[in-house]
Amino acid sequence: MTVTASEAASRAAQILARPATINGLTVPNRIAMAPMTRMFSPGGIPGDDVVSYYARRAAAGVGLIVTEGTYVGHDSAGQSDRVPRFHGAEQLAGWARVAEAVHAAGGTIVPQLWHIGMVRNQDDPPVAGAPAVGPSGLRIGADEATGRAMTQHDVDEVIGAFAEAAADAERIGFDGVEIHGAHGYLVDQFLWAGTNRRTDAYGGDPVARTRFAAEIVAAVRERVSPDFPVLFRYSQWKQEAYDARLADTPEELEAILTPLAAAGVDAFHASTRRYWLPEFDGSDLNLAGWTKKLTGKPAITVGSVGLDGDFIKAFQGQGAEVGSLDNLLDRLEREEFDLVAVGRALLQDPQWAEKVLAGRVGELAPYDPAALKTLS
Repeated sequence: MTVTASEAASRAAQILARPATINGLTVPNRIAMAPMTRMFSPGGIPGDDVVSYYARRAAAGVGLIVTEGTYVGHDSAGQSDRVPRFHGAEQLAGWARVAEAVHAAGGTIVPQLWHIGMVRNQDDPPVAGAPAVGPSGLRIGADEATGRAMTQHDVDEVIGAFAEAAADAERIGFDGVEIHGAHGYLVDQFLWAGTNRRTDAYGGDPVARTRFAAEIVAAVRERVSPDFPVLFRYSQWKQEAYDARLADTPEELEAILTPLAAAGVDAFHASTRRYWLPEFDGSDLNLAGWTKKLTGKPAITVGSVGLDGDFIKAFQGQGAEVGSLDNLLDRLEREEFDLVAVGRALLQDPQWAEKVLAGRVGELAPYDPAALKTLS
């Protein structure tokens, strides 16, 4: 049977317009905004432009906004002076304005809490007295330590910083928090055997490597209300190792995710480069699909949504045409996952959600990095 463009647009609107529940939060539709680093907050303070950036997309129909990564209150959490902090009176006051504006526009919002660990940008000066730290002091791909392996005191301090940030998020009006455990940053450095060579309780098999992340989740859970959503973002790939894998089988993935779910994760944000690719042999399920199947928790998928190719090409400055949503809708319809996070397509076209939910998919703009003078 031939499906008309009008029928396809109507199907997209119907499937994506359904509300979703994450613990005590009702998200008005299935569209989330993926976290994207901006570096537009001098002094780590989100200003008026940050407020309008997020509010604009909430007003255009995005159900759940996950902010760009925000540094938690630990000296080694990050080095850029333009990445927002989620600690400090001025910084939190700025974020309170962001949350208020998003709510006024009809959306929901969670901050992504971030510690970069051993990842360092060569263009940014090191923070005085704050050496790069990680599970073993190793950068991705390095055989020798270039930073400091974390002591138990360091571990406890970082766990406390995440918990404090989560408590602040609830206090200033956010709808939940997301812990950044993906892409080769600190939490992921513990999860991945390539950067975790520890021989104590935080290293070894997959369950032991998950202990640090699980303790962060448990500490966060203890500091916030029982119905306050705690999201956890994770990935197989790393910024400097796209082929890296935490798990080669569903059984290995289950060993990693089970302690996190038990510690208090309410939803998992499974980051992939291409959401349509199966994660393991013998099944069409993608990483988010396997996550939901193994944990029973809501899952968010992400990875080149709305683009006609790999987001990495877009990341490298190449354009991308508008991609079909048919595969995405098929997976949502059979409840493989619960929400879909949109990144660069939503960056290019702030009205992306509004157009899709109104059945106006023919009006979507292709991704053109040359046309983006600012990430507005």
